[in-house]
Amino acid sequence: MSYQLELRHFTYFLAVAEELHFRKAAERLFISQPGLSRQIKQMEGIIGAELFIRNKRNVSLTAAGEYLKKEVAYIFNHIDFTIKQTSLIDKGSEGEVRIGFLGSAIQTVIPDLLVKADKEYPKIQFSLEEMSNYDQVKSIVSDELDIGFVRLARVPDGVCIKVVQTDSFSLVLPKDHLLTKKNFRSVAQVSLEHFILFSSDYSSIYYDKIMSICEDKGFTPIVSHKSVHAQTIFKLVESGLGVAIVPTSLQYGFDLNVKFLEIPKISQKAALSVIWKEDNRNPALEKVKKFLDPDNRQ
Repeated sequence: MSYQLELRHFTYFLAVAEELHFRKAAERLFISQPGLSRQIKQMEGIIGAELFIRNKRNVSLTAAGEYLKKEVAYIFNHIDFTIKQTSLIDKGSEGEVRIGFLGSAIQTVIPDLLVKADKEYPKIQFSLEEMSNYDQVKSIVSDELDIGFVRLARVPDGVCIKVVQTDSFSLVLPKDHLLTKKNFRSVAQVSLEHFILFSSDYSSIYYDKIMSICEDKGFTPIVSHKSVHAQTIFKLVESGLGVAIVPTSLQYGFDLNVKFLEIPKISQKAALSVIWKEDNRNPALEKVKKFLDPDNRQ
């Protein structure tokens, strides 16, 4: 008897690949464990490749299984999005653009993009999700996002990157701190204080820039806390647990007892870039791409 691969085979495979446990995968799929094992064996026979390494204690993916998991997850995600886009278009929409962003992008860049796009293409919908640089790149590559706003110098092959905003850096202090706009001359004035910084997970290049701002003034900051969220950093500063250095644009949108002093006489700038996949086929993205050009956002 000959068999052909069907959609259910890939559904079963992905469940086992994600759970790495046949019983848990079977429960998730609402089928019996022996039945699931037979389906996977049948799939391996049709493909002619072993997908899992099984022993009494563990299940792991082979190299072929790892490759197939990545590709099947990509295909399933694309199918889900295509179905959603089809439904939106049927209801009169021109589709959806999925946007990932770092917190600083929501202050000016994203609102400007949405206003411009809504004016020309009111039937395009947008979904927004705050994400780390790493997660945005991963989601762009896997077609789970259309656009990402990141602080990176390099991206993988096949991903386009364009700087959309260049920002200065500011020192963040508790409101009652002795430093003010009048007497603030250099970050060296807070060299003995504890620093609360964005984690290198937020952006390694961004973290390195902040370190270099301090090192250029003759000191290495004492880093007591790290976070990937601006709100958390500002709250810690407000509580007197240290000072911070952030892009100046982040001073808007928060109502906390902190103050921002733009750092003078430094060469470092905070570059915010937009990324998208070169072969992204979302027609709605094609329509709004022109608003990603800084020259067209004025």
